[in-house]
Amino acid sequence: MKISILGCHGSDALNSKGENTPCCRSISFLVNGSLLLDAGTVASALTLESQKRIQHVFLSHVHMDHLKELPSLADNLVNHPPHSITIVSIPEVLNDLQAHIFNDVIFPNFFTLPDPQHPILRSQTLDEGKSTRLGDVDITPIRVNHLVPTVGLILRNKQAAWALSGDTYETEAIWEAASREPNLKAVFIETSFPDEMGDLALASKHLTPTLLQQEFQKIGKPDLPLYVYHLKPQFRERITAQLKGLHIPNLHILTEGQEIDLI
Repeated sequence: MKISILGCHGSDALNSKGENTPCCRSISFLVNGSLLLDAGTVASALTLESQKRIQHVFLSHVHMDHLKELPSLADNLVNHPPHSITIVSIPEVLNDLQAHIFNDVIFPNFFTLPDPQHPILRSQTLDEGKSTRLGDVDITPIRVNHLVPTVGLILRNKQAAWALSGDTYETEAIWEAASREPNLKAVFIETSFPDEMGDLALASKHLTPTLLQQEFQKIGKPDLPLYVYHLKPQFRERITAQLKGLHIPNLHILTEGQEIDLI
């Protein structure tokens, strides 16, 4: 299973400290070239040819850093019929997406364009805790603890499985599911603020490095590769230092352009 990191930060920021400092882009992971996990960064990171290969977009929730380039993706593909993309998530997320984004006010309703019989975007409802086949992988959405309805997920194929936290504060169900996954190869967990901003993390339902360690321990697999994402760009250096101080054996901090193969 190949995971391409298009964007892995909690916001966007240009490189300001030299070529070795990453350019921070909002959340978007591309799996096997055809499944997009969140769409904070996609149209600005992929060529048009690569965008045409996307078949499904999983949305964890409707905060802008996770969907803001979905309208651009739809706009880029509108003149390439009969192509269509299926947006998959729990009912609350799909309803909010159409009510607040593709509502013919904020953006045209590409669930009915260019015509209702051949729309660029289609929707598919996922059931929490149930596996659904999307292309060459299975995904299971699991509710997590955020300000709006949000799901993380377990992804699997015949060779490997991995867990993605989604935006979350302290939670339980997804770690219980991950701990039971027999072929779990990695876990991706968000961490948005440094420890000294714990009050803001609580108010916004995000994790700090200390909370990350607490949540990761619930899986019960201390040597499991742990990939940290969703760092807020302005706090990246501070969060990174605190993460390294945790001495988690197999910890990695994601960067844009990284590719991960799970076998």
